[in-house]
Amino acid sequence: MTSFTPPVDDMRFLLTQVLDFDGLIASLPGCEDVSAEFAGEVLSEAARFAAEKLAPLNLPGDEQGASLSEGKVTTPEGFPQAYRDFVEAGWVGLSGNPEFGGQGLPRTLQILLDEMVSGANVSFGLFPGLTSGAAEALEHHGSEELKAQWLTGLVTGETCGAMALTEANAGTDLGLLRARAEPVGDGSYKVTGTKIFISSGDQDFGNNIVHLVLARLPDAPAGVKGISMFLVPKFLPAEDGGLGARNTMSVGALEHKMGIHAQPTCVMNYDEAIGWLVGEPGRGLNAMFTMMNNERLFVGIQGLGIAEAAHQKAATYARERLQGRSSDNTRAPVPIIEHADVRKMLLEGRAFLDAGRALAVWTAMQMDIAARHPDPEVRSQANGMVLLMTPVIKAAFTDMGFETAVKAQQVFGGHGYIHEWGMEQFVRDARITQIYEGTNGVQAMDLVGRKLPMENGDLMARFLTLVESDLAAADGSPFAAQLTEALVPLRRITQALVAQKGDVEALGAAATDTLRLVALVSLGWMWVRMVTACEGEDSALARKKRAVAGYFFARVLPQVHALAAQVEAGPETIMGMDAELF
Repeated sequence: MTSFTPPVDDMRFLLTQVLDFDGLIASLPGCEDVSAEFAGEVLSEAARFAAEKLAPLNLPGDEQGASLSEGKVTTPEGFPQAYRDFVEAGWVGLSGNPEFGGQGLPRTLQILLDEMVSGANVSFGLFPGLTSGAAEALEHHGSEELKAQWLTGLVTGETCGAMALTEANAGTDLGLLRARAEPVGDGSYKVTGTKIFISSGDQDFGNNIVHLVLARLPDAPAGVKGISMFLVPKFLPAEDGGLGARNTMSVGALEHKMGIHAQPTCVMNYDEAIGWLVGEPGRGLNAMFTMMNNERLFVGIQGLGIAEAAHQKAATYARERLQGRSSDNTRAPVPIIEHADVRKMLLEGRAFLDAGRALAVWTAMQMDIAARHPDPEVRSQANGMVLLMTPVIKAAFTDMGFETAVKAQQVFGGHGYIHEWGMEQFVRDARITQIYEGTNGVQAMDLVGRKLPMENGDLMARFLTLVESDLAAADGSPFAAQLTEALVPLRRITQALVAQKGDVEALGAAATDTLRLVALVSLGWMWVRMVTACEGEDSALARKKRAVAGYFFARVLPQVHALAAQVEAGPETIMGMDAELF
């Protein structure tokens, strides 16, 4: 079986032919020297690292798993060196602020790197992913003193990061958390409490780990307005700037999980651990959401990366595995890719993967525009698109990513159930992406309850106008015509949901179906753009894009009409049955 090969050619196609990277990103301040050609070279190097150094650790890392003995966490063999190599090569700081040691490259490249790393080894990818998120939160909300002391280490990856939110009694509702922080009197605080589900909470890489911990000050009110955020390091800083004394924080246990076995998911105990306030008192959740929103996009990309890796193995297996007879009933067995059901499973996955990657790149480009464009109005418009797409990418990409991994496993038949082939690991690893960083149901409620009503409903209207402008440019394409028809129920439903703002039952009943509907239309938009970019070409890539687009528009996009009917059925059939009858 072939190993994971990051899809660099497809990434280059998106940057050069579909999404106009040179026109939209290379002209931004700080990106003048970053052409699509240069981006392709960076991505090729990233692909080599992911394929050669990270992918080979994936299956053995799952088998060995992270372990805890006498309070010390040990990661699987090869992980510490791989992380040091990753840092030395500059990958952690790819899009980080150059002022603090980062390379300052566009977020677009970061998203594509994240996909490669997730496809190669999602357990490993959480270490740099959470580190980058912690750096971003500190850069936006930390004091100048904290940034001067900690930010360079986080941006470069020499220091790792983790976020500590969840407690046994406080998951989605963080207003219930009980961890507390007492002022010492010298500007520091003693943080006490227990957190669960803390990814990358500890490891054996030999460096420091900065935990961003949510806790309450002594006079804090109940609820989310009483939450503050604190920077709590594993090792306190020494006078010479190196690692000092071990802080009074410890790993109480490692969670026994369905997947991501190589990733140490910790129960963390903070026993008057020394920490420093990040941002304003009582505004901790606001500061943490800077990290969480970026992590939600990151998790969506994890779903995409795992699905790509699983799909690649399934497609290779389908071309090699001989089973059954051809339609002309000849005696010789044929590769299973000749069977319609197998092709359908593979096409379903590819229909999501290619368009999902395109939508992720488009969203990342909006992030770059929002961060760098000189016109504040343009920045605001782009940021609105990122806000709208964040719950869609997190939820839809992880749902569809899991579905793709399951279908890829199914292609293997019985072998897909056997550990050595690696397919069941993809399924197990992909499952968590639908749960952490806010379950997908929470993401759907965020879409219908917060994002659709933004700008009095004009945010979604602006998005649909963007789609319609591309459909007008593709006038005459049957795919454009089909997507135009799909916009009708989407526009009707989103307008109705905006009018129902505040009706918790109605929004809750509509949420997941609406998010899927938005996702399918968005993917269809990307397919129209990709096919239009291939017009007149007869390359293998162009033929593949047209064929997969044909499948998407014939067999996937029509689901929007069923989803619309489900939304418009209202909440009665969901909420009408007495709870005792469940």
